Amino acid sequence: MTDGSEKYWYNLKTGEVEKGFESPAPDRAGPFDTPEEAAKAPDVIRERSRAWADEEAREDSWGSGPVSDESDADQ
Repeated sequence: MTDGSEKYWYNLKTGEVEKGFESPAPDRAGPFDTPEEAAKAPDVIRERSRAWADEEAREDSWGSGPVSDESDADQ
């Protein structure tokens, strides 16, 4: 297993791709295998955030939909 010093990171503050641990951890997104993948980090983050928000919305609304009354179906 390789450590992150040989991987690529996206610097959230500068928008630059970095190799290894150039900036503090809170400022980095990654790791990525290639600089091209790291450059796409904002898109990846945006898509994952959207997916998580959609999933949370589904979980928050679970069980709150219309309840069918089975006794009505028999009539």
